[in-house]
Amino acid sequence: MNKRLFLAVTLVFSALFLVSCEGPASSSTANATNSAGSTGKKIKIGFAMATVREERWQRDRDAFDAHCKKIDVECVITVADNSSSRQANDVDNLLTQGIDVLVIAPQEATEAAAMVEKAKAQGVPVISYDRLINSDKIDLYISHQVPVIGRKIAEFALQNVPKGNYVMVYGSGSDNNAHIMKREMLAVLQPAIDRGDIKIVADQMIPDWKNDLALNFAENSLTKENDNVQAFVVSNDGMAGGVIQALDRRGLTGKVLVTGQDAGLEALQNIAVGKQTMTVYKPIIPLASQAVDAAVKLAKKEALTTTPFKNDAINKEIPAILLEVTVVDKNNLMDTVIKDGYAKFEDVYKNVPESDRPKR
Repeated sequence: MNKRLFLAVTLVFSALFLVSCEGPASSSTANATNSAGSTGKKIKIGFAMATVREERWQRDRDAFDAHCKKIDVECVITVADNSSSRQANDVDNLLTQGIDVLVIAPQEATEAAAMVEKAKAQGVPVISYDRLINSDKIDLYISHQVPVIGRKIAEFALQNVPKGNYVMVYGSGSDNNAHIMKREMLAVLQPAIDRGDIKIVADQMIPDWKNDLALNFAENSLTKENDNVQAFVVSNDGMAGGVIQALDRRGLTGKVLVTGQDAGLEALQNIAVGKQTMTVYKPIIPLASQAVDAAVKLAKKEALTTTPFKNDAINKEIPAILLEVTVVDKNNLMDTVIKDGYAKFEDVYKNVPESDRPKR
């Protein structure tokens, strides 16, 4: 046999033997490739959170961490305790740890833009989580439909209290979401204001969405108006809790409409007993899970399916994934948060006599 032909045949048989010995890749190897990409290194995600003081942010942290574990990616979560400077330090530390993607739930929308710049300078993609950062350099803004939340809250208030004095309790002035909600709320209410059907007798943006500051503002507003207030249009459940305390002290609980957002357990309990009128339910697990999945795609340099969202603060469109929201009131607690397993029946109706609870 020709020497060259013999060598070629030998190489072919050797290759076939190696393939048959190795067999197909195991599922664990496939999973490692999925989470680590082509480099063999496990993907590392840094999540810089502003706060976990409220129940909803605790849910975000836990759901984010759980999904990272589920798909076998590493995540490092930091919490800035409502401090922009601390969050900036957190981001610096995360970048030194060799993260592949940075996720930021910003404390302050404009100051967080500098954190985005640092990450991008190191080639690290950035996701703006739930709260919108004032930067056109972010790779993704993922949140619930913030403009829709503002509109739904105002529409609910108007449908249930079409006439009277309104007090507007907005979120933090440093949070873009608070400004978006304010704009959308006022757009819904403006025709009724112009007709003279409703009157905004007081309004304020509450620093850090703090319920004690909302309580003080509500008390001052009630005093100023001699308790002649028919609706408190409140931008989240924590502040709604402060408003309810103010109403409790004056014997007005259940007589004045109180809105909210986040579907926190205390808010759901207050709705069940008639102290709070409504909240906006934003499923957290899909939000956190999709954020992690998007981060993995960005780490692998894969394309995301997004829609453009206009950030009016910088007059730029940015890529976004926006999840749907649901209005929850006393009539649909069973069909929403309880049916979805977001909250337990016995917890929601804890303060309602058994004879007055709905049947399961």
